[in-house]
Amino acid sequence: MKRLITVLALAAAVAAVPGALAQGFPTHPITIVVPFAAGGPTDVIARTLAQHMHGSLGQNVIIENVTGANGAIGVGKVAKSAPDGYTISIGHWSTHVINGAVYPLQYDLLKDFEPLSLISTNAYLIVARNAVPASDLKGFIAWLKANPDKASEGTAGAGSPQHVSGVFFQNATGTRFQFIPYRGAAPAMAALVGGEIDMIIDDPTSSLPQVRAGRIKAFAVTSPTRLAAAPDVPTVDEAGLPKFYFSRWHALWLPKATPKDVTAKLNAAVVAALADAEVRSRLAGLGQDIFPRAQQTPEALGALHKAEIEKWWPIIKAAGIKVE
Repeated sequence: MKRLITVLALAAAVAAVPGALAQGFPTHPITIVVPFAAGGPTDVIARTLAQHMHGSLGQNVIIENVTGANGAIGVGKVAKSAPDGYTISIGHWSTHVINGAVYPLQYDLLKDFEPLSLISTNAYLIVARNAVPASDLKGFIAWLKANPDKASEGTAGAGSPQHVSGVFFQNATGTRFQFIPYRGAAPAMAALVGGEIDMIIDDPTSSLPQVRAGRIKAFAVTSPTRLAAAPDVPTVDEAGLPKFYFSRWHALWLPKATPKDVTAKLNAAVVAALADAEVRSRLAGLGQDIFPRAQQTPEALGALHKAEIEKWWPIIKAAGIKVE
C-alpha cells in the first residue's frame, strides 16, 4: 500500500512539472532569432519588442541575428531548438510563407512551430517611372496590355515580395511584363528612379520618399484602406483593381510542443509591448500597422499563417518560382 502511494505521488509530481516550470518561467534570458542582418526592419521590430518584453518578463530578451537563404537558416535554427520558450522566431510573409514554396527547407513551416503572436503589417505601393504614359492605375494596366512583354518590373530576386506580388498582378490584370532581378530592393528602386525599369510593387518605406520627391509616380496602395503616410494615394479598390491586397506581415513563433502556459506568458508580454505608446510610435515610424488586440493571439496567427500558405503557394508553384 505504501509503495502504491509513493508511485501515485511520484506520478502526480511528474504531471505537475510542466505547470510548475511555466509558473517559474523565465529563469534566464530569452533569445529572439532574427533571420536577417542587424539594422533592417525585422531587426528593428524585434529590438523594439525585446526592450519592452524585458520589463514584463523580468529577464533580458536577447537578439541573435542568423542570416542566410532569405531567412531560412535563422528560422531553421528555431525549429531545431528546445521547446521551452527560451528561443523565439521572428519572421514575416517571406520567411514563414514564401520560403516554403521556393526553397527546399529542412523543416515544416506549419508542423514545426507554435504560433505566438501577430505583430504588424504593411501594404505595398504600385509605383512606376515618371515616363510611363499613364496617370492612374487603369491607364497603366491598359498601357501594359497594349505592350505585352515590353515593360519590366524590378525585383529583389526570385521569390521576393516584388516578384511574387508582380506575378499576382499579372494574374489579376491579364498583363505580361519582364521581371528584372536585383541584389535587393534598394538597387531595384534605384533602377526605377533611373528609368531602367518601368515599375515596382514595393514597400512604402523605400518607395514613398521617392514619390514625395517627385522621382517616381504612385498608382495605388495594395490594401483596403489608404496609408496614413500617403493619404493622396488611392487604394487598389478605388483605383480600379478590387481586392488586389498584398502585405508583408510580421509575427512571432516558438518551436513545436512549447508548453501552452509558457506560450501564454510570452504572448501576454508581446501584447503588453504592442499596447505601449512608445512601441507603437516606433513601429509606425517604420510604416507598420499593428494588428488589433483581437488578432494578437496564437490562434489568430495560426489561422492567418495557414490561409496565406493556401493562397500564395499555388500562385508561386504555377509561376515556377524556385530557388535551389
